[in-house]
Amino acid sequence: MPTSAPPSNRFARRRAETRQALVRAARQILAESGDTSVSIQAIADRADVGFGSFYNHFESKTALFDAAVADALDEYGQAIDEAVQEIDDPAELVSAGVRLSAKMAGSHPEIMQILRHRGLGQILPPSRDSVRAGEAPSDRGLAPRALRDLERGVASGRFAPLEPTVALSAMGGALLALLELRFARPDIDGDEAGANLAEMVLRMLGVPPDDAHEVARRALPELA
Repeated sequence: MPTSAPPSNRFARRRAETRQALVRAARQILAESGDTSVSIQAIADRADVGFGSFYNHFESKTALFDAAVADALDEYGQAIDEAVQEIDDPAELVSAGVRLSAKMAGSHPEIMQILRHRGLGQILPPSRDSVRAGEAPSDRGLAPRALRDLERGVASGRFAPLEPTVALSAMGGALLALLELRFARPDIDGDEAGANLAEMVLRMLGVPPDDAHEVARRALPELA
């Protein structure tokens, strides 16, 4: 048996490692400042790769930063999915999504800073114009999961008969505001702030006040 991987496998592994190093560097930049005007040389230096390696993986900085956002949102969505997989109640799913997102400001600050800097564009579903242009709807982050839960809640009567995309827009704006508060005021109790916001969201969706209060304070699943 060979004691090392064939050259082609080593090359593929090193290529993947270089690409991931560039994505990781871009994620750090997005989380720290959101400034995408940084030079390619600065990105390569942070990733500890050669300048020429950049164009072996990305045609532009825009492509790299898009890949970095997608990578962060994939991690975000996977963390939420794993935590709520045993929950069926649409109200509890919406509540858990809000509360876990607030919690992740402390446990996964890089992801949530990227979301904060990128704004509602990473929370809302694609526009009708983008769908007509043939762009596939994204399955990344919280937005598609929250929209699915909102639609299920409306269909089942758990929520009032509202327009799910409008409700998602309101939820997204409120969540971004909470993230701003969490990062500006780290002394605030994030768990309590998340529960309060979840209760407000549920009441907005038509869940009775006492029910909304109880659901928003159920035991929260652990994040991986």
